[in-house]
Amino acid sequence: MSEDFYHDDPIEEISKKSLQSKFLSTGVVIVCSIFFLQSTLAGNISLNSGRGIEFGQGVSQAVACSGNTNLTLTPRSSFTNGSPGTHYLQSVTVSNIPTSCYGDDFIINAFNDSSSTPLALFNSTSTDAVVYNNNGTFQKGIGSTGMTVSSGSGSFTITFTNPVAQSSSVVKLTIRSTVDQAVWTSRTSATDNEWDGVAYGNGIFVAVGAGVGTTGVMTSPDGITWTSRVAAVASATWHAVTFANGIFVAVGFKSSTPNAVMTSSDGVNWTARNSVANQSDAWEGVTFGNGIFVAVADERAYRVMTSSDGITWTGRTAAAANTWQSVTYGNGIFVAVSLDGVNRVMTSTDGIEWTARTAAAANSWRSVTYGEGLFVAVGYSGTSNGVMTSPDGITWTSRVSAENNSWRGITYANGLFVAVSTSGVNRVMTSPDGITWTADRAAAANSWRSVTYGNGIFVAVSGDGTGNRVMTLPY
Repeated sequence: MSEDFYHDDPIEEISKKSLQSKFLSTGVVIVCSIFFLQSTLAGNISLNSGRGIEFGQGVSQAVACSGNTNLTLTPRSSFTNGSPGTHYLQSVTVSNIPTSCYGDDFIINAFNDSSSTPLALFNSTSTDAVVYNNNGTFQKGIGSTGMTVSSGSGSFTITFTNPVAQSSSVVKLTIRSTVDQAVWTSRTSATDNEWDGVAYGNGIFVAVGAGVGTTGVMTSPDGITWTSRVAAVASATWHAVTFANGIFVAVGFKSSTPNAVMTSSDGVNWTARNSVANQSDAWEGVTFGNGIFVAVADERAYRVMTSSDGITWTGRTAAAANTWQSVTYGNGIFVAVSLDGVNRVMTSTDGIEWTARTAAAANSWRSVTYGEGLFVAVGYSGTSNGVMTSPDGITWTSRVSAENNSWRGITYANGLFVAVSTSGVNRVMTSPDGITWTADRAAAANSWRSVTYGNGIFVAVSGDGTGNRVMTLPY
């Protein structure tokens, strides 16, 4: 695709009627009228109300959050060669955005001249291009996977990866502001336990932690309403949980007992399992990949164990006697990270033989995940380097975290990395690529320890707080 000024046709005189159909060239945007959507929260800019327009120039209009300050909307086009070639709405720049719009969403739609139903802009069927104003940093809003957002000072540009709105169909382009949809909401946990891990599978969320008696598990069908469940071992501390192959597997610590693993097919009924060599180690992380479960521990003889079914476990030798905290699988390789040691990363293709790797920095690495072709780890420590990334798990690069917090958990889903923290002003940070991070506000200043995604919603759990140890974000 090319920019809007490209053409491969000979120059010719174009009639007004022909100009209407061409739609995308360099010139002046003609504004005829304002097209209002039925929303008390929104102000709108309308372009090309039944007339031919030429992209590349802007039009000014206020929206609800901007008051008397006019925003400038500048659409741009692309051209796809073919028989015949086709012009598409490729990108839109919005500028002159005041601070009064902090915390709001901007929603851009396109319309034809015969219907009030928005046209699809990208992803074949996506009609709303949503941009979230995170205190002056602009990022993709809910449902906007399939477009990119370039953030500037008081401005942003959205670019559709695969635009589908043809110029001959678009006669109105609107922008409106509304209260941000991407807000984390506090939820009431089943009990005020120290919740350490959360996972989604088989249509249910499962959280595990340090319970009183056997209350170390809770479940929810939607991440909102939670029910306490009986853990397989009383007064144990469950650190992590995963779901794969039709089974939930939780790992943790229980002194003077070998039952540091428990399993469940439904998240409700749990069975105690013996960890390797009856070690009651503090098993900190568990994952599944390449047909096996892999767990890592922070002490004792065996700091790795594997299982084909989550029930019977075999001890493996770690690459180093480190305090291993988290393990994930992606692109054919297991990757584990540690709080300490000379080499704070180790990798394995089979979960059995492990190789030490050099971390990007000697930080206390707490959690690792995989997404977008990239391993991403977050840590407790580090100044402006609390994140590191690797395409292969072997070579790592430091990245700047959104804030210098104690980052505890990370996940990837639906085009977004989400990390949560136990400290700091903004205890959530997000990234579309794992490299550039934006701070986000948590629902409460709790010690957020783990985050997962399922059924269209992110769910995070906390080790403290009163009646609010869960938070959710629809996405």
